[in-house]
Amino acid sequence: MSRENTGNKQSVYVVDGARTPFLRARGRPGKFAAADLALQSAQPLMLRQSFNSDELDEVILGCVGAAANEANIARVVSLRLGCGNAVPAWTVQRNCGSGLQAVDTAFRNITNGYSNMILAGGVEAMSQAPLMFNRSMVDVISDLYQAKSVGQKISAIAKIRPAHLKPVISLLIGLTDPVVGLSMGKTAEILANRFNISKEEMDAYAVRSHLRLAAAQNEGRLDEIEAVYDEKGNTYVADDGVRPDSNADSLAKLKPVFDRNHGLVTAGNSAQVSDGAAWVLLASEAAVKQHKLTPLGRIVDCDWAGLSPAEMGLGPAYAASALMKNNKLGISDIDYWEINEAFAAQVLACVQAMADKEFCRSELDRSSAIGEIDQERLNVDGGGISLGHPVGASGARIVLHMLKTLQRTKSKKGIASLCIGGGQGGAMLLENTNV
Repeated sequence: MSRENTGNKQSVYVVDGARTPFLRARGRPGKFAAADLALQSAQPLMLRQSFNSDELDEVILGCVGAAANEANIARVVSLRLGCGNAVPAWTVQRNCGSGLQAVDTAFRNITNGYSNMILAGGVEAMSQAPLMFNRSMVDVISDLYQAKSVGQKISAIAKIRPAHLKPVISLLIGLTDPVVGLSMGKTAEILANRFNISKEEMDAYAVRSHLRLAAAQNEGRLDEIEAVYDEKGNTYVADDGVRPDSNADSLAKLKPVFDRNHGLVTAGNSAQVSDGAAWVLLASEAAVKQHKLTPLGRIVDCDWAGLSPAEMGLGPAYAASALMKNNKLGISDIDYWEINEAFAAQVLACVQAMADKEFCRSELDRSSAIGEIDQERLNVDGGGISLGHPVGASGARIVLHMLKTLQRTKSKKGIASLCIGGGQGGAMLLENTNV
């Protein structure tokens, strides 16, 4: 279709979507590179459409840590998908909000008339994050490469000490805020302390996440997942981090990870490190009519907020507040919520903050509390604690699953939201157009 900026705002529909299973990292690189995960989930999605991949206007993909051989990973995937040379593709990075940023960018490009059909999503292969040499070893290697004589080479090698061989774990660096010097887990500890959230409450929330995901798997409520296949022909069909036998007693035995002496945040009540990809296919009303597409729903609006990096987990409260204000919505207008589970403490803190009049007055510029989210309408099929949080992919996943939830329950409105490392939050308002 021809594209032009008409100046008229267009409705934007999500007509389809797909994701891989989220695969838990197990102490070594996983079976799939990020580009492979993105490609394998995009292929069946595009094959079932009434148009070809080269008819897309753009491909936008969120990714935080693409590998060196996946520079502009969106373009790599787009070309492998068969979109052709003429379809532009680009990668966005907003830490944990990268997948949501990709979808939001696509939404804005279509609503403003610049595009008609965009494939947008997110991907991350966290298990593939590289081990690096420390700076001292890099200096030695640099000297070795610059050495011209045998004697100079031997001199450079002779400088190597055991300490030079200690690796730098890039994943841990990436999960630490460089401004405030806190790991994401320590920011969750800050929220647990501020809102007086006990370890028992965190563990109970984590158990619920696992049990909800297990129920969703057993009842077939995750039909957005497409199987992926490794080079040996092994098939992966489901999120593999779920623990259906999870219980409070087993979680109570786990030791704190981020504050070993006084902390409450454990591996059990935190999101799993995992690999995965998720996509949504966005279309204008004209494209829906031309290709006879059946939308899952409509993107109404998206908002972003900034806050202290030390309390980054409250990002969904800030972003959802702005989103609801802009659309004149109250808590009773939202049928379902997805708040990405980076940590149990973080989700519980957001729920408390939105229900607290003083917090809403002093930090969200509201005259009263937003209200209390009904726990039966929050993360109804589990979340990052049970299925994993591949940081670049989660934003797209929660958008897709929210639309699936609204369809399944015949409900009207939902908000999908995330906290973002560095002190931000993102929230998207979604509407079921089939009720």
